[in-house]
Amino acid sequence: MISLFQLDWPLICFLLLVMAFSGLVHGTLGLGFPLVATPIIAIFFDVRTAILLTLLPTVFVNIATIIGSTDYKKVFLKFFVLVLFSFFGSVAGTFLLASLDPNPFRVVLAALILIFLGSSYLGKIPSDLLDKHSLLAMILFGTLAGLSAGTTNVMVAILLIYFLSLNLSRSSMVPILNTCFLVGKVSQIIVFAKMEMISIQPIMQSLPLALTALGALLVGQRIQARLPVKTYRRILEGLLGVLAIILITQFVTS
Repeated sequence: MISLFQLDWPLICFLLLVMAFSGLVHGTLGLGFPLVATPIIAIFFDVRTAILLTLLPTVFVNIATIIGSTDYKKVFLKFFVLVLFSFFGSVAGTFLLASLDPNPFRVVLAALILIFLGSSYLGKIPSDLLDKHSLLAMILFGTLAGLSAGTTNVMVAILLIYFLSLNLSRSSMVPILNTCFLVGKVSQIIVFAKMEMISIQPIMQSLPLALTALGALLVGQRIQARLPVKTYRRILEGLLGVLAIILITQFVTS
C-alpha cells in the first residue's frame, strides 16, 4: 500500500482536495464518497490503490453519517439481512479484486444502472413484489451490492435500485446505506490484511485525508437539510447516470 508521506506535495494537496469534494458530496446526499473519490484518484493511480487510499476516509465518513441519523436501531433491524449479505458479498468481491481483473464487472454494473434508469419509462421493480419476497430480495441485493463494492468500490448503485424501488424515505435510506458501506469497508480491510496487501502504518498515515473528508461532510450535512425530497431523488438518479458513464468509460479505456 502506498504511504501518503511517500508522495510529493502536489499529489498530497490533490488528494486532500478530492477528500474535501467527495466528503461534501457525501454530506449533501448522504452517500457518494467512494463513488466520487475512487474514479478521480484512479486517474493518477490504479483502481486498487484508489480503494486502499480511501479505506480510512470512507470509514470515518460512514460512521459520522450513521451517528447523525435518527431511528437508526429500527431501520437497522429491518434491513439486518441486507447488511449481513453485503458483508459476505464484499468479502467475496475483495478476493476477486485481489486475484482477477475487475474491469468486466464495471460494464455489468453500468448495465444494471442503465436498466434501472430506463425503468422510469418501462416500470420499476414493483414495491409490493419486493415486500412479498423481502428476505430473498435482501439476500440478492445485499450479495450483489457486496460483490460490486469488493470489485469496483461502488456499492451504492445496486442499493439505490433496491431502495428507490421500495420508495424508502431519505431518513431511513441514508443510515442503512452507510451501514452497508461501512461493513463493506471493514470486510475489505480484513481481506487486504489477510493477504498482506495493507499494514496499519500507511492506513494511519491517511488520517489527514480522513479528517479532511469528515470536515467537508459536516458542511454538506447542513446543505442536505435544505434539499426538497423531489430534488434529492432527481440528484440521486442523475448521479447514477454519471456513474454509468464513468464505469463504461473506464471499461473501454482499460
